[in-house]
This record gives sequence, C-alpha cells and structure tokens, in this order.
Amino acid sequence: MIEIDGSYGEGGGQIVRTSVALSAVTGKGVLIKKIRQARPKPGLAAQHAQAIRTLGEICNAEIKGAEPGSEEVLFCPREICGGCRRVEIGTAGSVTLLMQCLLPALLHADGRTSLHVQGGTDVQWSPTVDYFRNVFLPALSFFGGKARLELLRRGYYPRGQGEVLLEVEPSRLKPAHISYEPFDPAQDRIRGISHCSNLPQHVAERQAASAIKRLQEAGYEAEVLQETARLASIGSGITLWMAGKGASSLGERGLAAETVGARAAEELIREMQSPAAVDAHLADQLIPYLALAGGSYSVREISLHAKTNIWTAGHFLDAKIEIRAMKEISSIESIKDD
Repeated sequence: MIEIDGSYGEGGGQIVRTSVALSAVTGKGVLIKKIRQARPKPGLAAQHAQAIRTLGEICNAEIKGAEPGSEEVLFCPREICGGCRRVEIGTAGSVTLLMQCLLPALLHADGRTSLHVQGGTDVQWSPTVDYFRNVFLPALSFFGGKARLELLRRGYYPRGQGEVLLEVEPSRLKPAHISYEPFDPAQDRIRGISHCSNLPQHVAERQAASAIKRLQEAGYEAEVLQETARLASIGSGITLWMAGKGASSLGERGLAAETVGARAAEELIREMQSPAAVDAHLADQLIPYLALAGGSYSVREISLHAKTNIWTAGHFLDAKIEIRAMKEISSIESIKDD
C-alpha cells in the first residue's frame, strides 16, 4: 500500500488525481492523507470525489472516503474496463480535470471507451476544453495515446451543463521526445476560438480582435474563430494555440472583452518567445506519461504543480524524472527502467 501526503508541495486536488490515476494503471493501492489541508475548505471538493468514484467504477476499485470534505481516501484498483459511460459532475465542475484523471487508466483499459461527460468546459483554474483538444491531446499522441474529444456544448460557471464526448482506444505508450519547433511567420499561424454565451456577438468579436492585434504587434499572424450561443450561464472566453503551446482567458463581470483577448495573447507570446518545446501548463500535465513511458521535453519554467506531480509519480513508478536548468529554459527527462 502506497501512502501519499496530500498536503505536499502544491497541496491541491492534482495530487489526488495523479495518485488515483497511477494507482489504477500500476495496480498499486494508495492511501492519500491530509487532502487539500491548507485550502480554505480542506478535503475533497465535489468534483474531486466524482473523479475518484468514476475512476473506481472503471477499474472496479475498492474505495473509502470518496465524499466531499473527506481528508483521507483509500483507493485499491482491480482490472480496468472500457465501455460506454456517462458522468455528470454537477454544476460547473471541470470536465477537463476529470478527463485528465481518467485518461491514463482508459489508455490501459481492456477495450475502447466512450465517455460522455457533463459539467464545466470553460471554467477558472482548469484547462479549457479547446486547450485540452488542441494542445494536450496532440501532445499525448506523441506518447502513442489515442484519444479524440468532441465538444457537444459549452458550460460556464455557475451552472455548467456543458457536454463533451471523449473516445479512447487502448494504447501501448512509448517514449516521446518532444522538440522545439521554431515559428515560421511565412508558413505558421496561431489558431484560436473566441466564444460567448448569453452576450452580444460583439463580445466574441472584440476578444478575438484584441488578441489578433496584440499577436500581430509581436510578429505573429493569427486566425481566431468566433462562436456565440445561448446556454445555461452567461460566460465568455478565448483560447489560443500553436504547436505544443496554448493560452486562454475567461471573461468576468466588469472585465472588458479587449482585456480578455489581450491576456490570452500576452500569455501565449511569453511562451512563443521561449525556445521551449511545451508551455508551462502542458509540462505539468504530461508528467504522468513521462513517468509511464519515458521521454523528454523543455519548458520555459518549472511550475510548483509540475514539481508536485513529479514527486507524486515517483511513489508509483521506478522511472527517474530529472529537471535540468539551462540558460533560458529547463528540460524534464524521464528514463523508464525496462
């Protein structure tokens, strides 16, 4: 039985998600204590509990403590089963964080999985659905992961009710050495989506125009699609991406649409101007796959989330993950023992 201190490092829900995900794949039971101990509301949030219960169903696990507010969880997995499943997170709990928790296991399932998830697709403190689809999944494919995401309906805070369909094929993971791809202004173009719900169309237009203007000032051409809808909640946002790097910004009450677009552009510009292979968020999200399969990539900066994920993965796998600081970037490399 592996024991994890849930208050270590970043001390948030990611330790829980990574722990149960790697528990499912390795077949090693895990006891997680002191969950989110330093948070204003310690213990599992509803969306964390839902992710654990759903993963438990997928791998027929014995579970104790998977309820909102619980500060200790026991997770003992068995065989991983594919199939068709539907998950309703409730309100605007992040669909992307739930899928990140389930994906390592689904890639090792005994058959194909079709997962219909309802919740928040574009919410604070989590990857947007467009980032997940256009940055994370393409990077996962370098490791041999076969997954496809279809956005059926967006969901914003507070009601959520967004819907996505994730289809996953059992995959034999392989080492991935992701290299930096220089931007060629003559051939390359940044892509993006600007969207809004229950707001005038010009909100999406202004977000897109602001982002495009700022990117052009920095020497990058961009094409940003615009999307408007009438959904359960008022909301807006924009996601931009290019070859292993992405950035997003969500609208807030009283925040100008131009500011929303500019924030996403500024974040992506910082990443694009770095000679790193992936952005700081993607570097964190790929750690479980580095640990499982081996590989390497470079990143502009090592986040506390990434360091915490590396620490967590080290409890389940023998792979050595090393961080090497260089002049402008850092490299993360995993050597998987055969």
